[in-house]
Amino acid sequence: MTAPARLSPGDTAPDFTLPTDSGGPLALADLRGRKVLLYAYPAAMTPGCTKQACDFRDSLASLQAAGYEVVGISPDKPEKLARFRERDGITFPLVSDTDRAVLTAYGAYGEKQSYGRTVTGVIRSTFVIDADGRIERALYNVRATGHVAKLRRDLGLD
Repeated sequence: MTAPARLSPGDTAPDFTLPTDSGGPLALADLRGRKVLLYAYPAAMTPGCTKQACDFRDSLASLQAAGYEVVGISPDKPEKLARFRERDGITFPLVSDTDRAVLTAYGAYGEKQSYGRTVTGVIRSTFVIDADGRIERALYNVRATGHVAKLRRDLGLD
């Protein structure tokens, strides 16, 4: 497998309808007219992914006040995402992409470096999608710790 194709500002965000942690579907098209922060993470209930989700949770009110909806996406099954939501009080939707098709379409699944070796997996990424469904920013290989604070600064929210 080679490196995935990456999205760039101005690209149309790949549309999706995926199951959520609450059991119902979430479609990106349903969020048109609002700005979306879609963040891809490898696995619910792991230390880095928990830290990142809790950072988004703790910033959610101010992100929403600035017009952003937050959605997390991972290859975890909806049942695991529901446990994650309950355990950590996650207050935004988590969507399940078990076949990794959406993650791949966003360039967030493929070869990556992990501890000096090449592995295939989820590339921790964040996508800022504008109200018209276009990519405003595509951030790849972000760090779990400190990413939300940096994102807030980059978006002019701090």
